[in-house]
Amino acid sequence: MRILTLLFVFVSSALFCQEDWLTHYERSGKTKTPRYEETLDFCRRLDEASGKVSLVSFGKSAQGRDLPLMIIDRDGLSDPKEIREQGRIILLVQACIHPGEAEGKDAGLLLIRDMIIHHEQELLLDHVSLIFIPIFNVDGHERFGPFNRINQNGPEEMGWRVTANNLNLNRDFLKAETPEMRAWLFLFNTWMPDFFIDTHTTDGADYQYPLTYLLEIFGNMDQGLTDWTREVFIPEMTGAMDQRGFPVFPYVDFRRWHDPRSGLVSEVAPPMLSQGYTSLRNRPGLLIETHMLKPYPVRVEATYQCILSSLEILAKNKKEVQDLIRNADESVCSPTFREKPFPLQFQVLENDSIMVPFRGFDYSLEKSTVSGGSWFKYSNTPSTFLLPYFSINVPTVDAHLPYAYIIPAEWTLVIEKLRIHDVEMKFLKTQEMIRVSTWRFSNPKWQQNPYEGRHPLVQFDLEEITEERSFRPGSAIVEVSQKSARIIAHLLEPKGNGSLLYWGYLDAIFEQKEYAENYVLEKMALEMLRDPAIKKEYEHKMRSDSVFAKNPQQILFWFYAKSPYVDQRRMIYPIGKITSKEVLKRLTDQ
Repeated sequence: MRILTLLFVFVSSALFCQEDWLTHYERSGKTKTPRYEETLDFCRRLDEASGKVSLVSFGKSAQGRDLPLMIIDRDGLSDPKEIREQGRIILLVQACIHPGEAEGKDAGLLLIRDMIIHHEQELLLDHVSLIFIPIFNVDGHERFGPFNRINQNGPEEMGWRVTANNLNLNRDFLKAETPEMRAWLFLFNTWMPDFFIDTHTTDGADYQYPLTYLLEIFGNMDQGLTDWTREVFIPEMTGAMDQRGFPVFPYVDFRRWHDPRSGLVSEVAPPMLSQGYTSLRNRPGLLIETHMLKPYPVRVEATYQCILSSLEILAKNKKEVQDLIRNADESVCSPTFREKPFPLQFQVLENDSIMVPFRGFDYSLEKSTVSGGSWFKYSNTPSTFLLPYFSINVPTVDAHLPYAYIIPAEWTLVIEKLRIHDVEMKFLKTQEMIRVSTWRFSNPKWQQNPYEGRHPLVQFDLEEITEERSFRPGSAIVEVSQKSARIIAHLLEPKGNGSLLYWGYLDAIFEQKEYAENYVLEKMALEMLRDPAIKKEYEHKMRSDSVFAKNPQQILFWFYAKSPYVDQRRMIYPIGKITSKEVLKRLTDQ
Protein backbone atom coordinates (compact mmCIF):
# COMPACT_ATOMS: atom_id res chain seq x y z
CA MET A 1 0.00 0.00 0.00
CA ARG A 2 2.84 2.39 0.92
CA ILE A 3 4.50 1.66 -2.42
CA LEU A 4 1.27 2.46 -4.28
CA THR A 5 0.91 5.69 -2.30
CA LEU A 6 4.46 6.74 -3.11
CA LEU A 7 3.93 5.83 -6.75
CA PHE A 8 0.73 7.91 -6.83
CA VAL A 9 2.54 10.89 -5.29
CA PHE A 10 5.41 10.52 -7.76
CA VAL A 11 3.11 10.33 -10.79
CA SER A 12 0.97 13.20 -9.51
CA SER A 13 4.06 15.35 -8.96
CA ALA A 14 5.35 14.55 -12.44
CA LEU A 15 2.00 15.40 -14.00
CA PHE A 16 1.82 18.61 -11.98
CA CYS A 17 5.34 19.52 -13.12
CA GLN A 18 4.44 18.89 -16.74
CA GLU A 19 1.26 20.95 -16.38
CA ASP A 20 3.17 23.75 -14.69
CA TRP A 21 5.53 24.01 -17.66
CA LEU A 22 2.94 24.07 -20.42
CA THR A 23 3.39 27.11 -22.64
CA HIS A 24 0.55 29.54 -23.32
CA TYR A 25 0.34 28.01 -26.79
CA GLU A 26 -0.15 24.50 -25.35
CA ARG A 27 -2.63 25.61 -22.68
CA SER A 28 -4.81 27.15 -25.39
CA GLY A 29 -5.07 23.83 -27.21
CA LYS A 30 -2.41 25.04 -29.67
CA THR A 31 -4.67 27.75 -31.09
CA LYS A 32 -3.23 30.88 -29.46
CA THR A 33 0.14 32.60 -29.22
CA PRO A 34 1.07 34.60 -26.10
CA ARG A 35 1.18 38.38 -25.82
CA TYR A 36 4.41 40.22 -25.02
CA GLU A 37 4.07 40.11 -21.22
CA GLU A 38 2.91 36.49 -21.26
CA THR A 39 5.95 35.60 -23.36
CA LEU A 40 8.32 37.43 -21.03
CA ASP A 41 6.74 35.76 -18.01
CA PHE A 42 7.50 32.29 -19.39
CA CYS A 43 11.05 33.40 -20.30
CA ARG A 44 11.57 34.69 -16.73
CA ARG A 45 10.38 31.39 -15.30
CA LEU A 46 12.87 29.48 -17.44
CA ASP A 47 15.58 31.88 -16.31
CA GLU A 48 14.68 31.37 -12.65
CA ALA A 49 14.40 27.59 -13.03
CA SER A 50 17.81 26.95 -14.56
CA GLY A 51 21.33 28.30 -14.30
CA LYS A 52 21.73 27.48 -17.99
CA VAL A 53 19.32 30.26 -19.01
CA SER A 54 19.85 34.02 -18.90
CA LEU A 55 17.14 36.51 -19.88
CA VAL A 56 18.40 39.98 -20.80
CA SER A 57 17.27 42.99 -22.78
CA PHE A 58 19.39 43.90 -25.80
CA GLY A 59 17.73 47.26 -26.43
CA LYS A 60 14.55 49.31 -26.51
CA SER A 61 11.84 49.62 -29.13
CA ALA A 62 10.50 52.90 -30.50
CA GLN A 63 7.71 52.72 -27.90
CA GLY A 64 10.12 51.93 -25.09
CA ARG A 65 9.61 48.17 -24.70
CA ASP A 66 12.55 45.93 -23.84
CA LEU A 67 13.85 43.70 -26.64
CA PRO A 68 14.18 40.28 -24.97
CA LEU A 69 17.09 37.92 -25.50
CA MET A 70 17.44 34.45 -24.02
CA ILE A 71 20.94 32.98 -23.70
CA ILE A 72 21.07 29.21 -23.26
CA ASP A 73 24.52 27.90 -22.42
CA ARG A 74 25.60 24.64 -20.78
CA ASP A 75 27.65 26.44 -18.13
CA GLY A 76 25.34 29.42 -17.75
CA LEU A 77 27.80 31.71 -19.54
CA SER A 78 26.40 34.89 -21.02
CA ASP A 79 29.54 36.43 -22.49
CA PRO A 80 30.29 35.44 -26.11
CA LYS A 81 34.05 35.54 -25.59
CA GLU A 82 33.83 33.14 -22.64
CA ILE A 83 31.54 30.81 -24.62
CA ARG A 84 33.97 30.73 -27.56
CA GLU A 85 36.84 29.95 -25.19
CA GLN A 86 34.93 26.78 -24.33
CA GLY A 87 34.95 25.83 -28.02
CA ARG A 88 31.17 26.03 -28.47
CA ILE A 89 29.47 27.31 -31.58
CA ILE A 90 26.87 30.10 -31.25
CA LEU A 91 23.46 29.89 -32.94
CA LEU A 92 21.18 32.95 -33.11
CA VAL A 93 17.47 32.24 -33.68
CA GLN A 94 15.04 35.09 -34.00
CA ALA A 95 11.24 35.12 -34.08
CA CYS A 96 8.54 37.67 -34.71
CA ILE A 97 10.48 40.09 -36.87
CA HIS A 98 7.02 39.96 -38.50
CA PRO A 99 4.86 39.41 -35.39
CA GLY A 100 1.91 37.99 -37.29
CA GLU A 101 4.22 35.09 -38.14
CA ALA A 102 4.52 33.76 -34.60
CA GLU A 103 5.57 30.11 -35.11
CA GLY A 104 9.20 30.78 -34.25
CA LYS A 105 8.29 32.25 -30.88
CA ASP A 106 6.15 29.30 -29.82
CA ALA A 107 8.54 26.73 -31.29
CA GLY A 108 11.52 28.35 -29.61
CA LEU A 109 9.88 28.44 -26.20
CA LEU A 110 8.87 24.78 -26.56
CA LEU A 111 12.36 23.73 -27.58
CA ILE A 112 14.10 25.61 -24.77
CA ARG A 113 11.59 24.25 -22.26
CA ASP A 114 12.15 20.70 -23.51
CA MET A 115 15.94 21.06 -23.29
CA ILE A 116 16.09 22.81 -19.92
CA ILE A 117 13.12 21.40 -17.97
CA HIS A 118 12.61 17.99 -19.58
CA HIS A 119 16.32 17.52 -20.44
CA GLU A 120 15.52 16.45 -23.99
CA GLN A 121 18.37 16.95 -26.49
CA GLU A 122 20.27 18.64 -23.67
CA LEU A 123 23.58 17.16 -24.80
CA LEU A 124 23.47 19.46 -27.85
CA LEU A 125 24.43 22.26 -25.47
CA ASP A 126 27.82 20.61 -25.06
CA HIS A 127 28.61 21.90 -28.55
CA VAL A 128 26.17 24.74 -29.29
CA SER A 129 25.08 27.76 -27.27
CA LEU A 130 21.72 29.18 -28.32
CA ILE A 131 20.72 32.82 -28.23
CA PHE A 132 17.03 33.32 -28.91
CA ILE A 133 15.01 36.45 -29.64
CA PRO A 134 11.40 35.40 -28.92
CA ILE A 135 9.97 38.71 -30.18
CA PHE A 136 12.05 41.10 -32.28
CA ASN A 137 9.36 43.55 -33.39
CA VAL A 138 7.87 44.03 -29.92
CA ASP A 139 5.75 47.09 -30.77
CA GLY A 140 4.22 45.48 -33.84
CA HIS A 141 3.62 42.38 -31.73
CA GLU A 142 1.35 44.34 -29.39
CA ARG A 143 -0.81 45.62 -32.23
CA PHE A 144 -2.61 42.37 -31.54
CA GLY A 145 -5.77 41.19 -33.22
CA PRO A 146 -7.59 38.49 -35.21
CA PHE A 147 -7.50 40.33 -38.55
CA ASN A 148 -3.78 40.95 -39.07
CA ARG A 149 -2.99 38.11 -41.52
CA ILE A 150 -5.75 37.57 -44.08
CA ASN A 151 -3.89 34.74 -45.87
CA GLN A 152 -3.02 32.79 -42.73
CA ASN A 153 -4.60 29.81 -40.94
CA GLY A 154 -4.15 30.72 -37.24
CA PRO A 155 -3.31 31.47 -34.54
CA GLU A 156 -6.55 33.06 -33.32
CA GLU A 157 -4.87 36.44 -32.81
CA MET A 158 -1.44 37.72 -33.73
CA GLY A 159 0.66 40.85 -34.01
CA TRP A 160 1.10 43.30 -36.89
CA ARG A 161 3.75 43.06 -39.60
CA VAL A 162 5.61 46.35 -39.09
CA THR A 163 6.94 48.52 -36.28
CA ALA A 164 5.17 51.38 -34.52
CA ASN A 165 6.80 53.65 -37.12
CA ASN A 166 5.24 51.56 -39.92
CA LEU A 167 8.64 50.22 -41.03
CA ASN A 168 9.42 46.63 -41.97
CA LEU A 169 12.37 45.41 -39.90
CA ASN A 170 13.17 42.84 -42.55
CA ARG A 171 13.96 45.64 -44.97
CA ASP A 172 16.17 47.51 -42.50
CA PHE A 173 19.26 45.36 -41.97
CA LEU A 174 21.47 47.55 -44.17
CA LYS A 175 20.03 51.06 -43.78
CA ALA A 176 19.45 50.50 -40.03
CA GLU A 177 16.97 53.31 -39.44
CA THR A 178 14.92 51.79 -36.63
CA PRO A 179 16.03 51.65 -32.97
CA GLU A 180 15.19 47.96 -32.96
CA MET A 181 17.56 47.25 -35.86
CA ARG A 182 20.36 49.36 -34.42
CA ALA A 183 20.05 47.33 -31.23
CA TRP A 184 20.05 44.08 -33.25
CA LEU A 185 23.20 45.09 -35.11
CA PHE A 186 24.96 45.90 -31.83
CA LEU A 187 23.91 42.45 -30.60
CA PHE A 188 25.11 40.79 -33.80
CA ASN A 189 28.45 42.64 -33.75
CA THR A 190 28.96 41.68 -30.11
CA TRP A 191 28.13 37.99 -30.49
CA MET A 192 29.03 37.37 -34.15
CA PRO A 193 26.97 34.13 -34.14
CA ASP A 194 28.27 31.31 -36.28
CA PHE A 195 24.85 30.51 -37.71
CA PHE A 196 21.57 32.41 -37.91
CA ILE A 197 17.92 31.36 -38.26
CA ASP A 198 15.06 33.75 -39.04
CA THR A 199 11.53 32.32 -38.66
CA HIS A 200 8.67 33.43 -40.92
CA THR A 201 5.37 32.41 -42.49
CA THR A 202 5.04 32.74 -46.24
CA ASP A 203 2.29 34.02 -48.49
CA GLY A 204 1.85 32.85 -52.08
CA ALA A 205 0.58 29.69 -53.73
CA ASP A 206 -0.83 26.55 -52.12
CA TYR A 207 1.38 23.45 -51.95
CA GLN A 208 1.97 20.40 -49.79
CA TYR A 209 5.16 21.42 -47.99
CA PRO A 210 4.58 22.66 -44.43
CA LEU A 211 7.90 24.52 -44.56
CA THR A 212 10.15 26.02 -47.19
CA TYR A 213 13.65 27.34 -46.57
CA LEU A 214 16.27 29.58 -48.13
CA LEU A 215 20.03 29.76 -47.66
CA GLU A 216 22.42 31.94 -49.63
CA ILE A 217 24.08 29.50 -52.02
CA PHE A 218 23.66 31.53 -55.21
CA GLY A 219 26.83 33.62 -55.30
CA ASN A 220 26.87 36.31 -52.61
CA MET A 221 28.54 34.38 -49.76
CA ASP A 222 32.11 33.17 -49.25
CA GLN A 223 32.76 30.15 -51.46
CA GLY A 224 33.84 27.82 -48.66
CA LEU A 225 30.74 28.59 -46.59
CA THR A 226 28.60 28.32 -49.72
CA ASP A 227 29.96 24.86 -50.53
CA TRP A 228 29.43 23.61 -46.96
CA THR A 229 25.89 24.99 -46.88
CA ARG A 230 25.00 23.37 -50.21
CA GLU A 231 26.80 20.05 -49.77
CA VAL A 232 26.45 19.40 -46.03
CA PHE A 233 23.83 21.52 -44.26
CA ILE A 234 21.04 21.37 -46.83
CA PRO A 235 21.17 17.60 -47.47
CA GLU A 236 21.35 16.82 -43.74
CA MET A 237 18.59 19.29 -42.82
CA THR A 238 16.21 18.22 -45.59
CA GLY A 239 16.87 14.56 -44.84
CA ALA A 240 16.19 15.04 -41.13
CA MET A 241 12.99 16.97 -41.82
CA ASP A 242 11.77 14.30 -44.20
CA GLN A 243 12.42 11.58 -41.60
CA ARG A 244 10.46 13.58 -39.03
CA GLY A 245 7.47 13.83 -41.32
CA PHE A 246 7.94 17.40 -42.53
CA PRO A 247 9.06 17.39 -46.17
CA VAL A 248 10.61 20.71 -47.15
CA PHE A 249 11.47 22.54 -50.36
CA PRO A 250 13.54 25.64 -51.17
CA TYR A 251 11.67 28.90 -50.77
CA VAL A 252 10.89 29.99 -54.33
CA ASP A 253 9.15 32.63 -56.33
CA PHE A 254 7.06 31.67 -59.34
CA ARG A 255 7.90 33.09 -62.74
CA ARG A 256 4.28 34.22 -62.91
CA TRP A 257 2.88 35.20 -59.53
CA HIS A 258 0.76 32.46 -57.90
CA ASP A 259 1.29 30.10 -60.86
CA PRO A 260 3.61 27.18 -59.97
CA ARG A 261 3.42 25.71 -63.47
CA SER A 262 5.17 28.79 -64.82
CA GLY A 263 8.40 27.65 -63.17
CA LEU A 264 10.28 28.14 -59.92
CA VAL A 265 12.90 30.82 -59.21
CA SER A 266 15.47 31.28 -56.42
CA GLU A 267 17.34 34.58 -56.27
CA VAL A 268 20.20 36.11 -54.33
CA ALA A 269 18.78 37.92 -51.31
CA PRO A 270 19.63 41.62 -50.99
CA PRO A 271 21.40 42.72 -47.79
CA MET A 272 18.33 44.57 -46.55
CA LEU A 273 16.92 41.09 -45.74
CA SER A 274 18.13 39.07 -42.78
CA GLN A 275 19.83 36.09 -44.44
CA GLY A 276 21.14 38.31 -47.23
CA TYR A 277 22.80 40.51 -44.61
CA THR A 278 24.31 37.75 -42.48
CA SER A 279 25.76 36.00 -45.54
CA LEU A 280 27.71 39.19 -46.35
CA ARG A 281 29.05 39.10 -42.79
CA ASN A 282 30.36 35.55 -43.43
CA ARG A 283 27.67 33.88 -41.36
CA PRO A 284 25.21 31.46 -43.02
CA GLY A 285 21.59 32.41 -42.46
CA LEU A 286 18.62 30.04 -42.70
CA LEU A 287 15.29 31.60 -43.63
CA ILE A 288 12.36 29.45 -42.47
CA GLU A 289 9.03 30.06 -44.20
CA THR A 290 6.19 27.87 -42.94
CA HIS A 291 3.17 27.57 -45.22
CA MET A 292 0.39 29.95 -44.17
CA LEU A 293 -2.50 27.57 -45.04
CA LYS A 294 -1.27 24.70 -42.88
CA PRO A 295 -2.82 24.49 -39.38
CA TYR A 296 -0.94 26.53 -36.81
CA PRO A 297 0.21 23.47 -34.77
CA VAL A 298 1.71 21.93 -37.92
CA ARG A 299 3.62 25.15 -38.61
CA VAL A 300 4.90 25.40 -35.03
CA GLU A 301 6.03 21.77 -35.01
CA ALA A 302 7.74 22.12 -38.41
CA THR A 303 9.63 25.17 -37.13
CA TYR A 304 10.57 23.30 -33.93
CA GLN A 305 11.95 20.37 -35.90
CA CYS A 306 13.85 22.60 -38.31
CA ILE A 307 15.57 24.50 -35.48
CA LEU A 308 16.32 21.21 -33.72
CA SER A 309 17.74 19.70 -36.92
CA SER A 310 19.94 22.77 -37.35
CA LEU A 311 21.23 22.43 -33.79
CA GLU A 312 22.10 18.79 -34.44
CA ILE A 313 23.93 19.59 -37.68
CA LEU A 314 25.89 22.43 -36.08
CA ALA A 315 26.86 20.26 -33.12
CA LYS A 316 28.03 17.50 -35.45
CA ASN A 317 29.96 19.87 -37.76
CA LYS A 318 31.10 22.38 -35.16
CA LYS A 319 34.83 22.37 -35.94
CA GLU A 320 34.32 22.52 -39.70
CA VAL A 321 31.92 25.47 -39.45
CA GLN A 322 34.26 27.36 -37.12
CA ASP A 323 37.20 26.79 -39.49
CA LEU A 324 35.19 27.87 -42.52
CA ILE A 325 34.07 31.08 -40.81
CA ARG A 326 37.62 31.88 -39.76
CA ASN A 327 38.81 31.28 -43.34
CA ALA A 328 36.02 33.50 -44.70
CA ASP A 329 36.91 36.33 -42.33
CA GLU A 330 40.57 36.02 -43.28
CA SER A 331 39.72 35.89 -46.99
CA VAL A 332 38.01 39.29 -47.10
CA CYS A 333 40.98 40.76 -45.22
CA SER A 334 43.50 39.44 -47.73
CA PRO A 335 44.91 41.60 -50.57
CA THR A 336 43.52 39.22 -53.19
CA PHE A 337 39.90 39.89 -52.20
CA ARG A 338 39.82 43.40 -53.62
CA GLU A 339 41.70 42.40 -56.76
CA LYS A 340 38.66 40.57 -58.16
CA PRO A 341 35.48 42.32 -59.35
CA PHE A 342 33.03 42.35 -56.48
CA PRO A 343 29.43 41.46 -57.45
CA LEU A 344 26.85 43.99 -56.26
CA GLN A 345 23.72 42.82 -58.05
CA PHE A 346 22.64 39.52 -59.58
CA GLN A 347 20.12 38.28 -62.10
CA VAL A 348 18.65 34.81 -62.57
CA LEU A 349 19.44 33.23 -65.93
CA GLU A 350 16.13 32.67 -67.69
CA ASN A 351 17.55 30.18 -70.19
CA ASP A 352 19.20 27.78 -67.73
CA SER A 353 17.10 25.53 -65.50
CA ILE A 354 16.75 21.98 -64.20
CA MET A 355 13.55 19.97 -63.88
CA VAL A 356 12.48 19.21 -60.31
CA PRO A 357 9.46 17.51 -58.72
CA PHE A 358 7.26 19.95 -56.78
CA ARG A 359 4.48 18.71 -54.49
CA GLY A 360 1.55 21.00 -55.06
CA PHE A 361 -2.21 20.82 -55.42
CA ASP A 362 -4.23 20.76 -58.61
CA TYR A 363 -5.48 24.21 -59.52
CA SER A 364 -7.27 26.01 -62.30
CA LEU A 365 -7.36 29.53 -63.68
CA GLU A 366 -10.77 31.06 -63.06
CA LYS A 367 -12.41 34.18 -64.46
CA SER A 368 -13.76 36.37 -61.68
CA THR A 369 -17.42 37.37 -61.80
CA VAL A 370 -16.65 40.13 -59.27
CA SER A 371 -13.47 41.88 -60.42
CA GLY A 372 -13.39 40.70 -64.02
CA GLY A 373 -9.81 39.50 -63.50
CA SER A 374 -8.36 36.02 -63.34
CA TRP A 375 -7.43 34.09 -60.21
CA PHE A 376 -6.03 30.69 -59.31
CA LYS A 377 -8.42 28.29 -57.61
CA TYR A 378 -6.77 25.48 -55.68
CA SER A 379 -8.33 22.07 -55.07
CA ASN A 380 -7.62 19.59 -52.26
CA THR A 381 -6.15 17.09 -54.71
CA PRO A 382 -2.40 16.59 -54.22
CA SER A 383 -0.34 16.61 -57.38
CA THR A 384 3.38 16.39 -58.05
CA PHE A 385 4.43 18.71 -60.86
CA LEU A 386 7.68 18.39 -62.80
CA LEU A 387 8.73 22.01 -63.10
CA PRO A 388 11.67 24.03 -64.42
CA TYR A 389 13.74 25.44 -61.55
CA PHE A 390 15.77 28.57 -62.29
CA SER A 391 18.48 29.12 -59.68
CA ILE A 392 21.61 30.12 -61.62
CA ASN A 393 22.38 33.69 -60.59
CA VAL A 394 24.99 35.75 -62.45
CA PRO A 395 26.39 39.17 -61.49
CA THR A 396 24.95 42.03 -63.51
CA VAL A 397 26.70 44.87 -61.64
CA ASP A 398 30.11 44.62 -60.06
CA ALA A 399 32.69 46.98 -58.60
CA HIS A 400 36.46 47.22 -58.55
CA LEU A 401 37.12 47.81 -54.89
CA PRO A 402 39.77 50.36 -53.88
CA TYR A 403 42.31 50.07 -51.10
CA ALA A 404 40.04 52.37 -49.13
CA TYR A 405 37.12 54.75 -49.32
CA ILE A 406 37.36 58.21 -47.80
CA ILE A 407 34.29 59.97 -46.42
CA PRO A 408 34.46 63.75 -45.90
CA ALA A 409 34.16 64.78 -42.26
CA GLU A 410 30.94 66.69 -42.90
CA TRP A 411 29.08 63.53 -44.00
CA THR A 412 28.57 62.46 -40.42
CA LEU A 413 25.44 60.42 -41.13
CA VAL A 414 27.34 58.19 -43.55
CA ILE A 415 30.14 57.72 -41.02
CA GLU A 416 27.60 56.87 -38.32
CA LYS A 417 25.96 54.24 -40.55
CA LEU A 418 29.32 52.54 -40.94
CA ARG A 419 29.85 52.57 -37.18
CA ILE A 420 26.51 50.81 -36.69
CA HIS A 421 27.79 47.98 -38.91
CA ASP A 422 31.01 47.67 -36.89
CA VAL A 423 33.14 49.00 -39.74
CA GLU A 424 36.67 49.91 -38.71
CA MET A 425 37.73 53.44 -39.63
CA LYS A 426 40.69 55.77 -39.19
CA PHE A 427 40.37 59.55 -39.19
CA LEU A 428 42.48 62.28 -40.73
CA LYS A 429 44.21 64.46 -38.14
CA THR A 430 45.22 67.17 -40.60
CA GLN A 431 43.78 68.67 -43.77
CA GLU A 432 44.98 66.73 -46.78
CA MET A 433 44.89 67.12 -50.55
CA ILE A 434 44.19 63.63 -51.87
CA ARG A 435 43.82 62.22 -55.36
CA VAL A 436 40.67 60.12 -55.43
CA SER A 437 38.48 58.30 -57.89
CA THR A 438 34.77 59.05 -57.69
CA TRP A 439 31.70 59.57 -59.88
CA ARG A 440 29.72 62.30 -61.57
CA PHE A 441 25.99 61.56 -61.84
CA SER A 442 23.40 62.57 -64.41
CA ASN A 443 19.73 61.87 -65.11
CA PRO A 444 18.74 60.82 -61.58
CA LYS A 445 15.23 59.47 -61.03
CA TRP A 446 13.54 58.65 -57.76
CA GLN A 447 10.76 56.18 -57.04
CA GLN A 448 7.48 58.06 -56.99
CA ASN A 449 5.78 56.12 -54.21
CA PRO A 450 7.43 55.81 -50.80
CA TYR A 451 9.14 52.57 -49.86
CA GLU A 452 10.05 51.96 -46.22
CA GLY A 453 9.57 55.65 -45.50
CA ARG A 454 11.82 56.84 -48.33
CA HIS A 455 11.79 57.54 -52.06
CA PRO A 456 14.72 55.44 -53.31
CA LEU A 457 16.98 56.65 -56.10
CA VAL A 458 16.22 53.98 -58.68
CA GLN A 459 17.93 55.25 -61.82
CA PHE A 460 20.98 57.33 -62.71
CA ASP A 461 23.88 57.51 -65.14
CA LEU A 462 27.49 57.39 -63.95
CA GLU A 463 30.77 58.77 -65.17
CA GLU A 464 33.89 57.76 -63.25
CA ILE A 465 36.25 60.69 -62.66
CA THR A 466 39.57 61.28 -60.90
CA GLU A 467 40.28 64.49 -59.06
CA GLU A 468 42.43 66.16 -56.42
CA ARG A 469 40.24 66.97 -53.44
CA SER A 470 40.84 68.59 -50.08
CA PHE A 471 39.67 66.58 -47.07
CA ARG A 472 39.23 68.12 -43.65
CA PRO A 473 40.45 66.61 -40.35
CA GLY A 474 37.94 64.04 -39.14
CA SER A 475 37.39 62.58 -42.60
CA ALA A 476 36.99 58.81 -42.31
CA ILE A 477 39.35 56.40 -44.08
CA VAL A 478 37.62 53.05 -44.58
CA GLU A 479 40.06 50.33 -45.59
CA VAL A 480 38.44 47.54 -47.56
CA SER A 481 40.63 44.79 -46.06
CA GLN A 482 38.49 44.03 -43.02
CA LYS A 483 35.78 41.57 -42.01
CA SER A 484 32.97 43.94 -43.05
CA ALA A 485 34.33 44.38 -46.59
CA ARG A 486 31.21 43.11 -48.34
CA ILE A 487 28.94 45.37 -46.29
CA ILE A 488 31.23 48.37 -46.94
CA ALA A 489 30.95 47.82 -50.68
CA HIS A 490 27.16 47.59 -50.64
CA LEU A 491 26.84 50.72 -48.49
CA LEU A 492 29.30 52.96 -50.34
CA GLU A 493 29.32 51.82 -53.96
CA PRO A 494 26.58 53.85 -55.71
CA LYS A 495 25.17 50.71 -57.32
CA GLY A 496 25.44 48.62 -54.18
CA ASN A 497 22.32 46.58 -53.49
CA GLY A 498 20.65 48.87 -50.96
CA SER A 499 23.43 51.49 -50.91
CA LEU A 500 23.18 54.67 -48.88
CA LEU A 501 22.80 56.50 -52.18
CA TYR A 502 19.84 54.28 -53.13
CA TRP A 503 18.08 55.00 -49.82
CA GLY A 504 18.45 58.75 -50.26
CA TYR A 505 21.10 59.56 -47.66
CA LEU A 506 23.06 61.57 -50.23
CA ASP A 507 20.19 63.21 -52.09
CA ALA A 508 21.49 66.69 -51.27
CA ILE A 509 24.25 66.36 -53.87
CA PHE A 510 21.61 66.43 -56.62
CA GLU A 511 20.05 69.73 -55.54
CA GLN A 512 20.71 73.00 -57.30
CA LYS A 513 21.29 75.76 -54.72
CA GLU A 514 22.07 78.83 -56.87
CA TYR A 515 19.91 80.22 -59.66
CA ALA A 516 20.02 82.97 -62.26
CA GLU A 517 17.30 85.34 -63.42
CA ASN A 518 16.18 85.17 -67.04
CA TYR A 519 17.13 88.78 -67.74
CA VAL A 520 20.70 87.90 -66.79
CA LEU A 521 20.76 84.62 -68.67
CA GLU A 522 19.37 86.09 -71.90
CA LYS A 523 22.28 88.56 -72.11
CA MET A 524 24.80 85.90 -71.13
CA ALA A 525 23.45 83.50 -73.79
CA LEU A 526 23.92 86.10 -76.54
CA GLU A 527 27.50 86.65 -75.41
CA MET A 528 28.22 82.93 -75.30
CA LEU A 529 26.85 82.42 -78.84
CA ARG A 530 29.76 84.48 -80.14
CA ASP A 531 31.88 81.37 -79.48
CA PRO A 532 31.62 79.30 -82.72
CA ALA A 533 31.90 75.98 -80.88
CA ILE A 534 29.08 76.82 -78.46
CA LYS A 535 26.95 78.18 -81.31
CA LYS A 536 27.41 74.97 -83.30
CA GLU A 537 26.52 72.80 -80.28
CA TYR A 538 23.48 74.97 -79.52
CA GLU A 539 22.14 74.78 -83.07
CA HIS A 540 22.59 71.00 -83.12
CA LYS A 541 20.74 70.70 -79.81
CA MET A 542 17.86 72.81 -81.11
CA ARG A 543 17.54 70.65 -84.24
CA SER A 544 17.85 67.27 -82.55
CA ASP A 545 15.79 67.81 -79.38
CA SER A 546 12.29 69.08 -80.11
CA VAL A 547 11.27 69.09 -76.43
CA PHE A 548 14.31 71.17 -75.54
CA ALA A 549 13.71 73.55 -78.46
CA LYS A 550 10.21 74.37 -77.15
CA ASN A 551 11.26 75.02 -73.55
CA PRO A 552 12.79 78.50 -73.01
CA GLN A 553 13.76 77.70 -69.43
CA GLN A 554 15.69 74.58 -70.46
CA ILE A 555 17.44 76.53 -73.19
CA LEU A 556 18.59 79.22 -70.76
CA PHE A 557 19.70 76.64 -68.21
CA TRP A 558 21.74 74.93 -70.96
CA PHE A 559 23.76 78.12 -71.26
CA TYR A 560 23.97 78.53 -67.48
CA ALA A 561 25.33 74.97 -67.15
CA LYS A 562 28.19 75.88 -69.53
CA SER A 563 29.04 79.07 -67.67
CA PRO A 564 31.64 79.41 -64.89
CA TYR A 565 28.79 80.23 -62.49
CA VAL A 566 27.39 76.71 -62.42
CA ASP A 567 27.95 74.63 -59.25
CA GLN A 568 30.96 72.48 -60.12
CA ARG A 569 30.33 70.14 -57.16
CA ARG A 570 26.70 69.36 -57.97
CA MET A 571 26.11 65.69 -58.80
CA ILE A 572 29.65 64.75 -57.70
CA TYR A 573 29.76 61.83 -55.27
CA PRO A 574 31.31 63.10 -52.02
CA ILE A 575 32.84 59.73 -51.14
CA GLY A 576 36.21 59.08 -52.76
CA LYS A 577 38.10 55.88 -53.57
CA ILE A 578 41.78 55.67 -52.71
CA THR A 579 43.35 53.46 -55.36
CA SER A 580 47.00 54.04 -54.45
CA LYS A 581 48.59 51.88 -51.76
CA GLU A 582 51.24 54.53 -51.17
CA VAL A 583 48.65 57.27 -50.62
CA LEU A 584 46.75 55.06 -48.19
CA LYS A 585 49.93 54.31 -46.23
CA ARG A 586 50.82 58.00 -46.02
CA LEU A 587 47.39 58.85 -44.66
CA THR A 588 47.12 55.99 -42.18
CA ASP A 589 50.65 56.53 -40.83
CA GLN A 590 49.68 59.98 -39.50
